[in-house]
Amino acid sequence: MTEKYESLDELFEDEEFEISEESEDNVPLEIKSRLALALDVDDLIDARRLAGSLFDFFGTVKVGLELYTAAGPDSVGVFTEAGFNVFCDLKLHDIPTTVHKAARVIGSVGARWVTAHAAGGEEMLKAAVDGLREGAESVGLPTPGVLGVTVLTSDTIKNEETIVSRCETALKAGCEGIICAAPDLEATSSFSDKLIRVVPGLRLPGGDSHDQARVATPMEAISGGADMLVIGRMVTEAENPVDASEELVSQLLG
Repeated sequence: MTEKYESLDELFEDEEFEISEESEDNVPLEIKSRLALALDVDDLIDARRLAGSLFDFFGTVKVGLELYTAAGPDSVGVFTEAGFNVFCDLKLHDIPTTVHKAARVIGSVGARWVTAHAAGGEEMLKAAVDGLREGAESVGLPTPGVLGVTVLTSDTIKNEETIVSRCETALKAGCEGIICAAPDLEATSSFSDKLIRVVPGLRLPGGDSHDQARVATPMEAISGGADMLVIGRMVTEAENPVDASEELVSQLLG
């Protein structure tokens, strides 16, 4: 499917993928800016089409390992050009030198945030912070923030001591925020004024938890103090993603 386009310019010129410059009046900026759409697919055109149809609801898109592996840096550029913030969820985790070199490359492509495993330690996280800064500066772009992944939502073990320790590590390394499950918001509350807290693993009331062990509803996450919600299958696999997004916003507005 992607072979249809020989360049990003051709993609942007296709009217099928145009995004309206007008936002829905019923989606306040304070809601839209806190919602990240998880594009966990391997086709850039499908991802761009879906994101375009939901531009009124989401200020950020999450580009995961699957899409980044399939499309490379274009998976970031397509969405920044369309007006989204891009949260590049690559979960960097390697020796500091390797992470630093990878982060330099990623820092030059225009992402707003990049994830790295806090379990990798302070030195590794700092390597990510420094690499992203150097990469961004080399092309005159703003520096992306690092989001330290505390414990995966698929992990059935909840260890508050580990979570708090990883938050401390992220803070010392200069990370902008952390990724944590909604049930961990209370344990991380002492960091709420120092690190933004991004929460995945969300579902609508009564929805399927899929492969995630520690889930919550979007309202539970907001009530718990989440700064940003990562919204995936509850919208992307819905029969009508626009209707599902409208229902999500309606619930958040109370």
